[in-house]
Amino acid sequence: MTEKQTRTLNEGAYKAGDGQYIFELGDLDGMLTGKKYSTAFGPVVEGLRTQVGLMRKEKGTGARPHSHPNEQWNYVVKGRLRVTIDGEEQVVGPGTLLYFPPNVIHCTVAEPDEDVYFFVVKDLTHSIQGNLAGGEPEEHLLKSSG
Repeated sequence: MTEKQTRTLNEGAYKAGDGQYIFELGDLDGMLTGKKYSTAFGPVVEGLRTQVGLMRKEKGTGARPHSHPNEQWNYVVKGRLRVTIDGEEQVVGPGTLLYFPPNVIHCTVAEPDEDVYFFVVKDLTHSIQGNLAGGEPEEHLLKSSG
């Protein structure tokens, strides 16, 4: 198993390079990637210019509206996700690739019938964490109304 390195932008992430080139994502420790606004949890690996991860959102949970200064890609591997990007909402499933431009407010919530797994890619101009839209975080995380 790959050991965590200390030279990462995100505390708890793994660092690629310097002999670390192959990562079994299912065997790596995960981290909460949207503290105080999202239930997304999974391992994060950082390269020189990008950070990637395999995230899980438990059924019926997800992220409250937020943004981040770095661009992001999500590829849905399993489950169905209710996605809102810049005010446009759609439910997507496995095989869907989502693009979140920098500083655009978005949110994603797992449908209530099953957990969602997605592969995330972000550039390293900012951490994996985003910024909650509209003020301070509430005590609870967004739940699906479906």
